[in-house]
Amino acid sequence: MPDISPKLLKGAIVSLDPDTGIPLGIIALQYNPDSLTRSLQPQTIGDEPDRTEILRLKGPPIETIKCTAEIDATDLLAAGDPLTLSFGIQPQLAALELLVYPSSLDLILNEALSLLGTIEIVPMESALTLFVWSKTRVMPVRITDLSVTEDAFDPQLNPIRATVTLGMRVLNVNDVGFLTPAGALYMVYQLQKEGLAALSAASAIAQLV
Repeated sequence: MPDISPKLLKGAIVSLDPDTGIPLGIIALQYNPDSLTRSLQPQTIGDEPDRTEILRLKGPPIETIKCTAEIDATDLLAAGDPLTLSFGIQPQLAALELLVYPSSLDLILNEALSLLGTIEIVPMESALTLFVWSKTRVMPVRITDLSVTEDAFDPQLNPIRATVTLGMRVLNVNDVGFLTPAGALYMVYQLQKEGLAALSAASAIAQLV
């Protein structure tokens, strides 16, 4: 009989070119985290606003996300995957860790510029990172914290099981502007949130009448 069970969607982290929005890579979470902690800090106009300004906002809230993901090589080792047999889960960890690294090319170019006596070195730009958590939550984010706990190793000391904790801040239009790939993606995210809230309101009204 055909398998008619629903397929489990995987959370993922996608890197894009910040100027063009062209995808550069995707990291699918091996196992979806059991929980996701989200915090929203409203952007009010001040600590003690005038009473006529009490309901005004300066922009979207500062939204932060924390989650913990597990990476385990057990299934791949049992299947004899050559990459996992050689390196364990180091490739997956490296892909995650490079989200907070400047590229080696940028490091070399900046060093060359400094040796040539360039007065001002422009800070290096990372890829645009998206956190994907369902079809209605695709968020441009900045990684604010990344910690890795390696729990088990193979005989060559390659990690074969690890826990990764990610801290992220959602980038809104106040951070990146409207006319950027990140700004466009943020607006889609907020519009979808408004659409879901409208569905909730319509459902509540229908239950009252």
